[in-house]
Amino acid sequence: MSGPRPVVLSGPSGVGKSTLMKRLMKDYEGVFGFSVSHTTRNPRPGEEDGKGLNRLPMLLGATLLPVADILSSEDLVLSASVSCRNESETTDQDYHFTTKEAMQEGIDNNEFIENAEFSGNMYGTSKAAIEDVQAKNLICILDVDIQGVKRIKETDLNPIYIFIQPPSMEILEKRLRDRQTETEENIQKRLEAARVDMELSKEPGVFDIVIVNDDIERAYEELKDILIEEITKVQETKS
Repeated sequence: MSGPRPVVLSGPSGVGKSTLMKRLMKDYEGVFGFSVSHTTRNPRPGEEDGKGLNRLPMLLGATLLPVADILSSEDLVLSASVSCRNESETTDQDYHFTTKEAMQEGIDNNEFIENAEFSGNMYGTSKAAIEDVQAKNLICILDVDIQGVKRIKETDLNPIYIFIQPPSMEILEKRLRDRQTETEENIQKRLEAARVDMELSKEPGVFDIVIVNDDIERAYEELKDILIEEITKVQETKS
């Protein structure tokens, strides 16, 4: 695949990935594109197909709505209390909602770069979505789980692999409960998945960097440091 080197951002649900991604998109408009995953789960209250509660950029198949065109200033307000949003965010990413039959057909046709199943629902990222972001000379951000990371390593995507880790399981559980969108069963499943992901993230060579999000400002600076070279390349081609 040609174009800017993508970014694979992974970490437990509730760790603060969407907060960090919004900061990047606010500070570097016209540099990043967000690859929206497909899922067979039902939309949560307030979610729309391809949007979600955070209203991040929409990528459906090969259709890209650039970051700058879809995010209003209201969506991007990040006050001094941004760390509080890290603890109460409502969703980690946006989704294209589809049926199990349609998604399985796409998987069978090798149209997805990664896919996984959680709590009976299927999730995946289409190749077309990633290729279209790169064709626009944007850095494609991929928010995937550990299973997805390992599958992406089998492709020619060559992304930067970043894992966002919570300070502790206790803090992660608080963040998940503060959402008030999950059943107790799902919270326990997400916590167990988080424990597994955090152990796997320690394997040598899986991630280029592991960032502990115990302070949103420090975590953001670490994230910028590892991405600044690729960001600069994109900015230079646009100037």
